[in-house]
Amino acid sequence: MLIDSHTHLDHCHEDPAELVADAQEAGVDIIIQSGIDLQRSRHSVELAERFPQVFATVGFHPHEAGNLDEAALEELEAMTSNPRVVGVGETGFDFYHDNWPHGTQGEVFAQHLQLARRSGLPVVIHTREAAKDTMEALERHGSGLTVVLHCFSLPNLLDEVVERGYFVSFAGNVTYKSATDLQEAARSVPAELLLFETDAPWLAPVPVRGRPNRPSLVAKVYEFVAGLRGEAVEDLAAQVESNVRRAFPRIGG
Repeated sequence: MLIDSHTHLDHCHEDPAELVADAQEAGVDIIIQSGIDLQRSRHSVELAERFPQVFATVGFHPHEAGNLDEAALEELEAMTSNPRVVGVGETGFDFYHDNWPHGTQGEVFAQHLQLARRSGLPVVIHTREAAKDTMEALERHGSGLTVVLHCFSLPNLLDEVVERGYFVSFAGNVTYKSATDLQEAARSVPAELLLFETDAPWLAPVPVRGRPNRPSLVAKVYEFVAGLRGEAVEDLAAQVESNVRRAFPRIGG
């Protein structure tokens, strides 16, 4: 079984039913659909209730941080009681686009970490050009939480990430020729912390880089990293499936 641990079906141009069927043909039997604001978190839950292969996370992306108010936070919390919701997020810091003041992003990030703690769910992290602030916020507010670093971008902090026991999810950009630091991280990260994703419709892997991504293409990420690690795809897939079920316990056995 292959698993796409982070995707955005609602941002893809194709019909979700087509994307899910295409993924199944490629051996991708679990898809985790990520919410980025209130409307898309609602839609993520709807997709998870519609397709047995799909599970949802709910939250506000740092691009949307300033739009989170008390009513929205209460609705997010209500969503976390839905058994099809397996995580909180994606949330974190994005200092590349910088849509909101860093203080606002930090406050919303902390609210998500507190929500993850109250709900007993893992938290899915987005971090871009904000490594120091992200790690400090997780240290301050995230102790004891299950943390998934989606679209892993902190290879220079891999030792600290591993020491903290965070799950590391590699997307299609690990296959890019220039991504030697990510490739070294994918080669050396302990097997029990390894996840794979598409982040579709973005970051399509080689050999389809530059085209819209889709959940079925996570198979290319598995194949590439298996080659880096000198492992059979089937063995790596079995390990990653075990990891996903530990990271997101509501998915179950």
